[in-house]
Amino acid sequence: MTDKTCFKTSLHSPFYACCALLLAVASTLSLEEFYGDFLCDEKEVLAEVGLSTPCTCAGCGSIPYPSNTGFNTPDPIVDSPQVWSFVSEPNLHPMKVTVDTWNPGTSSGLIFVAPYGFSSSATYGQSGSLILDNGGTPFWFRPLNSPNLMNTDFRTQTYLGKPVLTFWQGTLATPPAYTNTPGGSSEPGSCYYILDDTYAVIKTVTAQRGFISDIHEFLLTPRNTALLLSTKVIPMDLTPYGGPQNGYIQDFAIQEIDLCTNELLFFWDALEHIPLTESHEPISNALVSGNIWDVYHLNSIGLTDNVDDIIVSSRSTWTIYKINKPTGNIIWRLGGTSSNFVFGPGASFSWQHDARFLPNNLISLFDDNSDGSPVPGPPSHGLILQLDLVNMTADVYRTYFHDPNITVASQGNVQSLPNGNKFIGWGQSQYYSEFSEAGNTELNPSINFLYNATIPSTNYTYRAYRNSWVGRPFYPPSIGIQSSQGQVTVYASWNGSTETASWRVLAGPKKKALVPVASSAKTGFETSIPINNPGPYFQVLALDGSGNVIGKSKIIQKKRH
Repeated sequence: MTDKTCFKTSLHSPFYACCALLLAVASTLSLEEFYGDFLCDEKEVLAEVGLSTPCTCAGCGSIPYPSNTGFNTPDPIVDSPQVWSFVSEPNLHPMKVTVDTWNPGTSSGLIFVAPYGFSSSATYGQSGSLILDNGGTPFWFRPLNSPNLMNTDFRTQTYLGKPVLTFWQGTLATPPAYTNTPGGSSEPGSCYYILDDTYAVIKTVTAQRGFISDIHEFLLTPRNTALLLSTKVIPMDLTPYGGPQNGYIQDFAIQEIDLCTNELLFFWDALEHIPLTESHEPISNALVSGNIWDVYHLNSIGLTDNVDDIIVSSRSTWTIYKINKPTGNIIWRLGGTSSNFVFGPGASFSWQHDARFLPNNLISLFDDNSDGSPVPGPPSHGLILQLDLVNMTADVYRTYFHDPNITVASQGNVQSLPNGNKFIGWGQSQYYSEFSEAGNTELNPSINFLYNATIPSTNYTYRAYRNSWVGRPFYPPSIGIQSSQGQVTVYASWNGSTETASWRVLAGPKKKALVPVASSAKTGFETSIPINNPGPYFQVLALDGSGNVIGKSKIIQKKRH
């Protein structure tokens, strides 16, 4: 099967859904009945139910995993100065961010985050996937319908030569609602999503061999495969390690799946290759997570300059492993108790995330240097190491410290941008930042610190990215109306459209007698436009930078008072 054929016959592609629509029309089923098993994105546009924002019913990872303690996670806070609300999109409530630093040299491009919270506290705004500009203005938001559902690793990637959006979706275990598994683990039922540039879901992917799709990594490769992490609980007598006899370990596996055929191409089980004695995770922590020892906690997979080799980060062993896929052998260990490298001053790391191989034998990573308890050494920071593969040494090449310094208990990432700048998500904290390539030091963190934004206090984003993106939504623009003392204001928005430059408002006494009555440049996510026309019917047209109409809202009628 060719890539083109694969794309066109994807179960959740618009092509397939259009064929299904023709079958529905020819049958006696209602559209709602027919589309019961389809993803909500496609139901909305094809069934013409009048919605304009993608939702999350029917897809995998869309039903929260039940709490094992009975604790009810608080609903999100939506009525707050820290949360957006819109007249034209009343069901969207993304968090607001505060831009603290924005200096010359900051890159262009949009920012991709996936806000969520721990089960102990209410988040500000809904959880989900969020695209923002440098000023913090939302461009696209895909909310989730439960505080116990989350997205992670939200970013752009390339599939079949085209830009796509990808993310993990499911329930992330955090106490007090979830104590059945180590904190930060994926609960059963989770999966990965791939969306095209119209925001239609074109594929979902699930881990195989009885493993759970893990939150940490979903990496698309040039071969149109997906590398992902997965977990499985394995019963084990842990008394030799100081743990309970009726214990378990949280095993991790790396899987590579052909996205066209769903064939499992590569499977690497950590338990078969990494001794449990390499772990720094206190086994006592198993007593508060269902007797499960989080012995490995793999959290990233990275490609290398050899198509057969990958690098993998293990938080619990403080180690980055280079693995040869054809043999499954570990080529070298960077860090941990069995490191093959000698570290120079300041080059060691612990509890790290997001290891990436860069040209010239550089390795970037986010050094948490903390698991939530005090750890000797520097604050959390982005770190780039220079490897000498002849003398097997690792030395500091660049460091990136937050201004002011912070210590992060978990998560985080370092993204290398095309211009050399580094974009950093600070994990279990409230920040994402950008630095010029030269970096800074712990003692001088303001140097080369170009950009910083702060998210609300109870919210986190596992990673944060900066990417170029052009969104052309398959669903129409949205319109809302408010009327007071004879003054009508029309509100226009188009969730995800990056090409809308201005709006044109149509009004008239009948639906088929609408004429242009006003226009306005786009301002923010939602544009408010005063109208001197009684209507009562209104519609908005989205125009691109050349004045071409690229979208039309539904026609709505002003309510009579």
